[in-house]
Amino acid sequence: MKSLDSYELTELKHIYRTLHGQLQKDFELMDSELLHDLQTWLQARAGDEGVDVSVHAQWAAWLNNGKPVGCDQEISD
Repeated sequence: MKSLDSYELTELKHIYRTLHGQLQKDFELMDSELLHDLQTWLQARAGDEGVDVSVHAQWAAWLNNGKPVGCDQEISD
C-alpha cells in the first residue's frame, strides 16, 4: 500500500474537499480515521508551505489551490 506522500497533492486535496463536503449528509464521516489522517497530513503539508491552518481562510484557500473561500462558503472545487 502507498503512503499519502506517494499521491499527487492536488488529488488528495480534491478527495479531502469531497469528503469534507459530505459531512452534513453523512455524520459517520466525522469519526472516520481515514478522513482524520488525511486532514492531519494535509495540514502538515500546508504548514510546510507557511499556511496557518488555524486561520480558516488560509486553510480553505490552500485547499482550494489559492482560490479565496469565504467563511459562509463550503470548501469545494
